[in-house]
Amino acid sequence: MEYIFKALPASKRVALVAHDNRKKAMIQWCLRHRSLLEKHSLLATGTTGGKIEETTGLKVEKLLSGPLGGDQQLGARIAEGRVDLLVFFWDPFEPMPHDPDVKALLRIAAVWNIPVACNSSSADMMIQSSLMERTFDREVPDYQNYLEQR
Repeated sequence: MEYIFKALPASKRVALVAHDNRKKAMIQWCLRHRSLLEKHSLLATGTTGGKIEETTGLKVEKLLSGPLGGDQQLGARIAEGRVDLLVFFWDPFEPMPHDPDVKALLRIAAVWNIPVACNSSSADMMIQSSLMERTFDREVPDYQNYLEQR
């Protein structure tokens, strides 16, 4: 597989997702980082996005609720190059029904080399990085070239 570099823009498109037991933590995280987040474009699955918007006043593009396909919409956005980083507060103690959702989002983020934070500590480090407010080159597989060679 060959790789190419694609630039993440200075103003990032940040996807926010939280399982039910982690929504409160996500909202608190957004409140703590409101001044940083408002400099970027935010999108979220429906329920999470609505709660973030209502509590923080941040503008959030809301997709469908996760159980109704919002996770898949978000995965499609990642594949289309329309998400620059993912903050996904998933519940490691949630029973198995959410496991495919977690794996699917983490897989597609890995495929496209999207930075991912799964808890407040990693999200803190990501959002406070000097790379958040400047263009950043990330390496991604050259899937187009790969497909043409097959």
